[in-house]
Amino acid sequence: MTRTVIVAVALVALAAAPAAGQSVPRGPDGKPDLSGIWQAINAAGWNILPHHAEPDVPAGLGVVDGNEIPYTPEAAARQRANYANRATLDPVNKCYLPGVPRATSMGLPFQIVQTPNQVTILYEYAHAVRNIFMNSPHPKGPIEWWMGDSRGRWEGDTLVVDVVHFNDQTWFDKAGNHHSEQLHVVERYTPIDRDHLQYEAAIEDPKVFTRPWKMSMPLYRRIERNMQLLEYECAAFDEAFRTRAAEPR
Repeated sequence: MTRTVIVAVALVALAAAPAAGQSVPRGPDGKPDLSGIWQAINAAGWNILPHHAEPDVPAGLGVVDGNEIPYTPEAAARQRANYANRATLDPVNKCYLPGVPRATSMGLPFQIVQTPNQVTILYEYAHAVRNIFMNSPHPKGPIEWWMGDSRGRWEGDTLVVDVVHFNDQTWFDKAGNHHSEQLHVVERYTPIDRDHLQYEAAIEDPKVFTRPWKMSMPLYRRIERNMQLLEYECAAFDEAFRTRAAEPR
């Protein structure tokens, strides 16, 4: 075999092989293993739409496909009122659970723990816990939960999570983008490589939006040594704030 042929064969083999450290880990069942600590790194926690910087708000490119949320006129008016009064109306400022998909996009780390029958997501924010039950139906409703009811399935290498049974009390971000109790979210977690997931959330709510819409963003694995979820005692922070606000000036 000539040197040219040897080099050509080596290059073909190199191109076909995954880069070192970049292959997608898999569990005993052959499905991608999404276990680990992940985080969205963008400004969607402040506003899921493109926005300029403001005091204490970083600028953001937006994560909504088409850069538009198709509100009904009445819902658009409520969003504007929410935004004007966001300091007091934002449910997260009251230490309520953030809902879905805000728990993913708010910018704090979260941990995925995966088994064949259940995926559990542990959020740093307020110790929130979310169980995704695999290949099982939703319970009969109506039920109104802060984080909804999550049921998962695999489509190839993509974890698809169908979420219903929400209340109408959570927002998508700090800008007052909102929904009703009819919210239906379909999430898709697709591995790009070992340390990156592509996250999509398809949104439907006929009471608030004129059509379905979608947001998407990459999620990054936290690879620091000894990385772990830390304390975010929102209730304690809120109590301290209320105590200071009540003190005489």
